[in-house]
Amino acid sequence: MALGYVRPARPEDAGEIARIQLATWRVAYRRILPRHVLENLDEAWLARRWTAAVQEPPSAAHRVLVAVEQAEQSYLVGFTAFGPADAEALAPNEPAEALGADVAAVTDLLVEPRWGRRGHGSRLLAASVDLWRSDGFGSAVAWAFDADEATRKFLTSTGWAADGAARALDVEDMLVPQLRLHVALPAEPAPEPAPTPPAPAAPVD
Repeated sequence: MALGYVRPARPEDAGEIARIQLATWRVAYRRILPRHVLENLDEAWLARRWTAAVQEPPSAAHRVLVAVEQAEQSYLVGFTAFGPADAEALAPNEPAEALGADVAAVTDLLVEPRWGRRGHGSRLLAASVDLWRSDGFGSAVAWAFDADEATRKFLTSTGWAADGAARALDVEDMLVPQLRLHVALPAEPAPEPAPTPPAPAAPVD
């Protein structure tokens, strides 16, 4: 079984996050996005954006987490980014109040394909849920490409479901359909009551 853990991203992780994003997109989205768009993505530009996201988040609830594979060496193998739902989380013509202040929005959740099926996505999601609870969120949303069956299957297997919202991204004059998934955060299990101490034995005459 794979050994791994999740931790908050550090500024020095930005280059690896950008590399993972680029490598994953070029594999997972090669039949979804135009080839020249994927080929022309600038890894250095992505790294600068991730440095800013880690060092200067818009709020304390905007977070970037990384998944680490432990072997003889440790490797960054995936990441997720999220924050309070904003205009980017809305569907076209959806009113701003459609998603309340207690909704988190996942903007990225990626595991590099060669490290797939080793529990890293589940660990990233579980760590995110813990942080959403601590930040006061009651639910979360995420956009996924219609054609990205792997992401949709992973999220729905963990309790997410389509909420009926849809949109199409304009990528170099190509409209790429997306659907929005959502999940209500499960309630934390109530602590088990402390065992009742046994009654003292009756004195023996």
